[in-house]
Amino acid sequence: MLLGGLLVATNPGERDFEAFAGDYLAELASDELCRSDGMPLMARLVVHNCPQLVRSQRQALGRLAAASSRRYNLGLFSIYTTRIGGMDLMPGLTVPRYRAVTLAGAGQLVVLQTGTESAAEPS
Repeated sequence: MLLGGLLVATNPGERDFEAFAGDYLAELASDELCRSDGMPLMARLVVHNCPQLVRSQRQALGRLAAASSRRYNLGLFSIYTTRIGGMDLMPGLTVPRYRAVTLAGAGQLVVLQTGTESAAEPS
């Protein structure tokens, strides 16, 4: 009984998820966008420190993830399902549709499943 109460008390909340998702998406976006073929040539000429620019958007990415997620709070732990992306950032640069399932419990958040979706799949 005490262990169950402790797990409920340490179940990360939505703010914890938002911070975690922002960090996770910033890292993912940096890996995707900042490689040599990640952005159109004109954008690469303007953006001098791509990883820093992407990391500076962690809070915005976290808010976007939180708004694009559904939380299933099961008391001892929570499951977050997230579907995000598909929008055009600029001509020739579309954010891929991305989905993730995240487990939150015992003060930790762990991504269980990730993947991209084609534009033809339902969102």
